Amino acid sequence: MPIEILMPALSPTMTEGKLSKWVKKEGDAVKSGDVIAEIETDKATMEVEAVDEGTLGKILVAEGSEGVAVNTPIAVILEEGEDASAIGTPKAAPTPREGASGPADAAVAPKPGETATGPVGGASPSLPQAAEPAARPAAQTSGDRVFASPLARRMAEQSGLDLSGIAGSGPNGRVVKADIEAALKGGAAKPAPKAAAPAAAPAAAPAAAPKGIDAKVLADKLGMKYQVLPNTGMRKTIAKRLTEAWQTIPHFGLTVDVEIDRLLALRSELNERSGEKISVNDFVVKAVAVALRRFPAANVSWHEDGILQYEDVDVSVAVATDGGLITPIVKRADQKGLSTLSAEVKELARKAKDGKLKPEEFQGGTFSVSNLGMFGIKGFTSIINPPQACILSVGAGEKRPVVKGDALAIATVMTLTLTVDHRAVDGAVGAQYLKLLKGLLEDPITLML
Repeated sequence: MPIEILMPALSPTMTEGKLSKWVKKEGDAVKSGDVIAEIETDKATMEVEAVDEGTLGKILVAEGSEGVAVNTPIAVILEEGEDASAIGTPKAAPTPREGASGPADAAVAPKPGETATGPVGGASPSLPQAAEPAARPAAQTSGDRVFASPLARRMAEQSGLDLSGIAGSGPNGRVVKADIEAALKGGAAKPAPKAAAPAAAPAAAPAAAPKGIDAKVLADKLGMKYQVLPNTGMRKTIAKRLTEAWQTIPHFGLTVDVEIDRLLALRSELNERSGEKISVNDFVVKAVAVALRRFPAANVSWHEDGILQYEDVDVSVAVATDGGLITPIVKRADQKGLSTLSAEVKELARKAKDGKLKPEEFQGGTFSVSNLGMFGIKGFTSIINPPQACILSVGAGEKRPVVKGDALAIATVMTLTLTVDHRAVDGAVGAQYLKLLKGLLEDPITLML
């Protein structure tokens, strides 16, 4: 039976994507694990691997097609002995999304209803934790036939397993190699789970939140001239999560000024000795991580069951790209030296701008840093990046008059603003964390201890 390849959900928040490139052509042999296509999500361009083996019988969505909804059939794989005549009519008459690029006859199914996800906003839109996966479906059957890949069938036959009792994890519940291996490790094939009872009829939906003024409608009405710059998937995601984060999280900000003359002197000395280019932001990320290790009450997230206090310190660093902001993660940043941390931040920033970040490089994080100092911004307040509870906004270091003792002096001062989720971090907790962070930045040699 022909096997449909569906547009995968490559991130917890992906609802549609762009089919950038077909790596395999119609008629090519395909093995499980082969890269068959490249998909552009709202965050990066990622490879799609086949989970079955056979021949790529028909491509349903052409290269360059945008707005392809998750779970839309994009191609069909033919099993051994099948030919193109076995390919039936697609389940839905797919049409390109309005405004999408690509051929007009590209097979793009209608966009399914949106699923509820946690809000993700902030000055930098990293992704929230993935929603709980749905229960694995039982192996799909047609009469007495169980849908399974040829390799899975051979393995089951050789092992004496009953395919009808194995839950399939492949497309549409198809049993694949990994399912057979899991059944063998378990000692025997387990019966497929019963179908869940139909959910009760939902209550009447609440009234939709009022929308703001439609800029396009107003401009047309007033005869204002403009050009439309199409929104990328990333830009749409940023807009959605900024709004959700601002509306659902009780924010407040704490601001402190930090004198960084000693930090600048140490940075200059380290760069001269090593020949590297450690930045002020590298010092900030390192200090943020060390402070979180010493004061874990700020390394948290809010949850209805209880506040999650993370064991690792994973710092998300905002990076500006052509499509918008994204926050790659420096994992266990407190355990890395300045040189290592600096090189990792540079590499992550390069991959972010090239759209080559892997999901694990931008999903998660326990605390965010957003720095606009390089643009001369003195101070600003970021929107929280859910599910994190804190984000630090870093302004420019500039010469300012300060009072030392009873005398007026000049110092290089940098303004930091910590925005926190008041559900998880109280004012006193945020203030204690900022005090510790200020001490580390003003006496940076302690970062080496």
